[in-house]
Amino acid sequence: MSGGPVSLEKTPPENLPEGSAPDPAGAVHARRFWSGRRLPAVLVAAVVLGLVGAFLYDVAAVRAGRPAMHWRRGLAHELATRSLGDPWVITGAVVAVLAGLWLIALALTPGLRGVLPMRRDEPGVRAGLDRRAAALVLRDRAMEVPGVQSVRAEVGRRRIRVRAQSHFRDLDDVRRDVGAALAESVRELGLARQPRLSVHVSRPAKK
Repeated sequence: MSGGPVSLEKTPPENLPEGSAPDPAGAVHARRFWSGRRLPAVLVAAVVLGLVGAFLYDVAAVRAGRPAMHWRRGLAHELATRSLGDPWVITGAVVAVLAGLWLIALALTPGLRGVLPMRRDEPGVRAGLDRRAAALVLRDRAMEVPGVQSVRAEVGRRRIRVRAQSHFRDLDDVRRDVGAALAESVRELGLARQPRLSVHVSRPAKK
């Protein structure tokens, strides 16, 4: 009986499960779900609204014959007297550039990394599967294999990593059965792009 850990890594077949129709917008053309980006949008809107509101209020106050606020006079003085090489000017420019790059990245990337797009068998219908829910399904399926004591599954967009501990049976046999069961379970998940499956089986640590 083998005593050391063994592992298996394979790519599930690309064919669709029996009974499902081929989908032209399937594995290759499936797109990820886009996040609403509510928190960044609220933060940016709040900052812009606060700055614009403060400037408009001060301009209206000046038009009404009142003196400009102290902070606007100080800001105008600093902008007029500080050179472009001043550390504070450079720091402000760097912060503005980083904030702009962050907003551009949010605008160009889908987000929602925790949702895996599923295969589209019906036109106009899109579905997604939560990665944690998929990990629970695979973990429960692996626990049904004889000899498996505990399982930890991690589901990513490109790879599924499963680590199992076996307290009896040969490790090679357990690894083979777990790999076969999980390969079938991954196909049954109906993902548009099936991740690579990596299975690692070892003995529990001795106490």
